[in-house]
Amino acid sequence: MDESPLQTIRYRYEPKLPAILRSGVDRVAVSLGEPSRAADGIRDLFPKTYGKPVARFVEGANPDMRRKLTVGVILSGGQAPGGHNVIAGLFDGLKKGNPESRLVGFAGGPGGLVNDKAVEITADLMDRYRNTGGFDIIGSGRDKIETPEQFEKAAAAVRSRGLDAVVVVGGDDSNTNAALLAEFFAGRGESVSVIGVPKTIDGDLKNEYIETSFGFDTAVKTYSELIGNIERDAASARKYWHFIKLMGRSASHIALECALQCRPNVALISEEVEARGWTLARITDYICDAVAARAEKGENFGVVLVPEGLVEFIPEFKALISRLNDLLAAQAQGFAALSEPAARVEFVASRLPGELAALYRGLPGDIKLQLIMDRDPHGNVQVSRIETEKLLIALVEARLAERKAAGTYKGKFSWQNHFFGYEGRCAFPSNFDADYCYSLGFTAFALIASGLSGYISSVRNLTAKAEDWTAGGAPLTMMMNLERRHGSQKPVIRKALVDLEGRPFQAFAAGREDWAVRTAYRFPGAIQYFGPPEVCDAVTRTLELERGK
Repeated sequence: MDESPLQTIRYRYEPKLPAILRSGVDRVAVSLGEPSRAADGIRDLFPKTYGKPVARFVEGANPDMRRKLTVGVILSGGQAPGGHNVIAGLFDGLKKGNPESRLVGFAGGPGGLVNDKAVEITADLMDRYRNTGGFDIIGSGRDKIETPEQFEKAAAAVRSRGLDAVVVVGGDDSNTNAALLAEFFAGRGESVSVIGVPKTIDGDLKNEYIETSFGFDTAVKTYSELIGNIERDAASARKYWHFIKLMGRSASHIALECALQCRPNVALISEEVEARGWTLARITDYICDAVAARAEKGENFGVVLVPEGLVEFIPEFKALISRLNDLLAAQAQGFAALSEPAARVEFVASRLPGELAALYRGLPGDIKLQLIMDRDPHGNVQVSRIETEKLLIALVEARLAERKAAGTYKGKFSWQNHFFGYEGRCAFPSNFDADYCYSLGFTAFALIASGLSGYISSVRNLTAKAEDWTAGGAPLTMMMNLERRHGSQKPVIRKALVDLEGRPFQAFAAGREDWAVRTAYRFPGAIQYFGPPEVCDAVTRTLELERGK
């Protein structure tokens, strides 16, 4: 293989671990807390795994860590930088516990477990993927294990390969699937451990025990580099407004962190839009006010950040999308029978109630089609395909024309649009993500060896040096509630949205009025892997602010 110099050097990087995991593995004992609780209705759905205590690793005798184990691992959902290091940490933990332990990787996500398609993770294979981006060591997928037949086939694959445990690396939906698997095996009386690992670049899988999901650090640093480059270009060319859509379907953590890093002129935060009840017209005027204020200073350029999930938080759009999700789930057969776009649009419009039908019919043709594209496997609209930034550009352009005609705006408005999504999902992981993911994988091994199931790997105290991180596990059920999916109530892990009272948003809110008018751009530059720790090992501003740093 023709490798880049960075590839070759990164293979040799040795991730840092919490001190408790660097000691002899048989000295890693488990301390269990009080039984956990969850939202109403979860106990009835998870009678065997509900109420487990929080686990923390402490120093003490634990001969079970030396057990010979056979473990399967699944990469589920979208890619996130550091996934290969989760597998590396899991692999190294297993081998340190017992050299005869084995790791099997199921190919292509949960479907690989159901269809029993897997590869043996060997030392030679693992060494080709250490500290690299992507999920290509075994691939990923968005399949769910949800039907009785799928659960039975998964159980058959586990039995045929003699697995002691299955590790599911994924986001909130994937870890919900892990909880269901753990309950299934417990209900059957089978001693198969199921452990989750928190992954998503969106940053919306976090809580008291998950300070951040892996991949977020690398992704936002990658996007911030690109945004900083565009800001420098905007200030140099002085003729374009750049509208940049960023990943973040259900939460705006990425947009918020990039705003803190780069100080754009406008950054929309979906959660604020919903809380304040901002309509599409109000958002349009908000952007136009910044454009006009800068034009007064002769600065007809700027940068606007737009979360990809914004449309789901605008009140009228949220109602429309919710109704569309239910409608398309209930009328799936009739809708699928139509092949012409116009017929599909009319099929939907004619079944919407009055105000929503009027809203839908009044949208640009492309947006109407994007709103009724095929749903993802979880029944959600694929918001990354909705060109929200183009919709805002069109509305801003029209509104500025009205202001110009009224004599209240005299500037020039030229634009460029961008979508930064896939660019950040498979970057070489930052030192933080390389270390964090390796620690999460090693922690997953320790949970399995300790006989625990139905937990998510938890590594905390992340703003400290890695040696001072704490490791353990949190019960998956304690993170769950009931949400409406595919027209019915389903158990899911709660998404963590941007807290408008939290320190990260408050820091952003304190600066944005100044950034809107003044060219106060900040240029983070590329991720650094070698050099001073304050540059190479720095965590996100979000994590620093949340931890009071």
